[in-house]
Amino acid sequence: MRTPMTSHREVVPPTPMMNHSSRHGTTIKEDIILEAIEDAGFEASLIEEDMNEKSSLVCRLRIKGMTCTSCSSTVESVLQGIHGVQRAQVALATEEAEIRYDPKLVGVHKLLEAVDDTGFEAILISTGEDLNKVHLKLEGICTDHAMRMVEKSLEALPGVDDISIDPTFDKLSVSYKPDQTGPRNFIEVIESMGPGCYKATSFSEGGGNEPVRHEEIMQYYRSFCWSLVFTIPVFLTSMVFMYIPVIRHVLDTKIVNMLTVGELLRWILSTPVQFIIGWRFYTGAYKSIRHGSANMDVLIALGTNAAYFYSVYSVLRAAMSEDFMAMNFFETSSMLISFILLGKYLEVLAKGKTSDAIAKLMDLAPDTAILLTFDGEGNLMHEEEIDSRLIQRNDIIKVMPGGKVASDGFVIWGQSHVNESMITGEARPVAKRKGDSVIGGTVNQNGVLHVQATRVGSESALSQIVRLVESAQMAKAPVNCIVFDKTGTLTIGKPVVVSTRLLKNMVLRDFYELVAAAEVNSEHPLAKAIVEYAKKFRVEENCVWPEARDFTSVTGHGVNAIVRNKEIIVGNKSLMIESNILVPSHAEEILMEAENLAQTGILVSMDGEVVGVIAISDPLKVGAQDVISILKSMKVKSILVTGDNWGTANSIAKEVGIETVIAEAKPEQKAEKCGFIC
Repeated sequence: MRTPMTSHREVVPPTPMMNHSSRHGTTIKEDIILEAIEDAGFEASLIEEDMNEKSSLVCRLRIKGMTCTSCSSTVESVLQGIHGVQRAQVALATEEAEIRYDPKLVGVHKLLEAVDDTGFEAILISTGEDLNKVHLKLEGICTDHAMRMVEKSLEALPGVDDISIDPTFDKLSVSYKPDQTGPRNFIEVIESMGPGCYKATSFSEGGGNEPVRHEEIMQYYRSFCWSLVFTIPVFLTSMVFMYIPVIRHVLDTKIVNMLTVGELLRWILSTPVQFIIGWRFYTGAYKSIRHGSANMDVLIALGTNAAYFYSVYSVLRAAMSEDFMAMNFFETSSMLISFILLGKYLEVLAKGKTSDAIAKLMDLAPDTAILLTFDGEGNLMHEEEIDSRLIQRNDIIKVMPGGKVASDGFVIWGQSHVNESMITGEARPVAKRKGDSVIGGTVNQNGVLHVQATRVGSESALSQIVRLVESAQMAKAPVNCIVFDKTGTLTIGKPVVVSTRLLKNMVLRDFYELVAAAEVNSEHPLAKAIVEYAKKFRVEENCVWPEARDFTSVTGHGVNAIVRNKEIIVGNKSLMIESNILVPSHAEEILMEAENLAQTGILVSMDGEVVGVIAISDPLKVGAQDVISILKSMKVKSILVTGDNWGTANSIAKEVGIETVIAEAKPEQKAEKCGFIC
């Protein structure tokens, strides 16, 4: 017997001691629900929700100066020890910290001070509050009085929560509630204060980090190269040349008492490596010791100094004695610093790739958008190209064919196909018409759309994906389970024709000539795949297809046209049925066979009769099967997660050798489902 369940309720078998009066703190509505469950023969009690979890916020900090896992562990333990902090994660690779905290018990400034007290520099990225932030560059405002006037004017606007001004660079950041105001309102207020003088433009805060990261990479690269210039001769004179008699004789020539040419040469060459190139380790060690901790810089400084100064002592004693033979370790300190610099260089390269990955995600959003202005009767009054960062909630945005959707929202006019593979992983575009939702950063394939913006800034799906990626980088993933997406990961991500089955006697070249002539006018990726495949049957490079008359694209179904006086219809089974065309059982069997092989079946009819079936697939990447096989040999479990249907997912999984499959999963569900299985 299955026990009935209700949301947020714990249902257990009835007991003789059940007492309705034992309830405390419940509402009348809750009492009625509980009594109804008890009357059915079960005992019910309320499960209290964790209010601390609901009231907590998650803020992110950028932490500069960390050099090793000891640094990140130190910062993490300090943050964990603050009263009001529920969880803290510090990632060395991204130099960021993610902190869940109770704003009633601790503030962001306390968190920043705690990090600073450990000897590192902390910069606030986000507070976790339900606010958007825009960054504006001011021009024409030169005085402190003018900056104060701007600040007061913006503070007077409804929905403005906080304003941060950087007078040195004439920049300001405004945190605001998107349902009450937006960046265009801020710019309008600023520019209205001084006609012809004041001007404000938006800029991306993240854009300034790329040159800084590049400079850090080049700095470590130059340091490593210079260290090699001095370290290689030290290594050769101590480890290689000693086995070459002629060179060894020169190096062993005594200068003063027992001091030789080789020892003096190694001393001279290792000194710049120790104190000039390796100076960064001294500064890092000093900061660490000053705050009562020991990081990797302290270990490097101690180790290299021990080798260097003992060698100096040994060389000086040999120079002052006639019977003391020096034993030096100059090559040890130089080579150690060189190897560590190489490691640092590789580390910042990895950090740069991490930053590039997030930057590429952000680049999915278009730079500009076409803003439409309507009058009270719904007539179009004005079109204006604006910065996409200035889009506000309820704005009407025009999306052209081939362009990217500038903001999350829903279609209020037009119909088209939108490629949402960046979100769903599904290679096939989704038909959109009035009332359908769209996602910022996705690509409009064909047709013009008018979209009303609903989620902007940090609320957008793209921003949430970026936050998920950043959070994933914070987490410490286990060394025994790997989750693979399908489209673009295991597969190429580009549909291609894999097979053609003709139901009538005709030449394949003639068949594709008629089909391509009809499909060449469509922007659908499946149509492009068919046209591309048809080119293989043409000798000339620039294919000129027969003229197609009365071309019509049926959204979500296919196309029809008149080619060489034949009525050509290319599409799915639904289009054939709507066109009163009988689909023979043999064709349906081919369609089912294609679906079982993770392929999309396209029917082709000519003059009212189905003449062929084209199978289109997204092929596997070369080596995908080998990767899964290697992981299996390493006892690593592989999981396939995709937004595709179960038939396609199971076929792909079987082909590569993955046993665990999660299909038809939305992006926000993938992590939860995979975490449960792992």
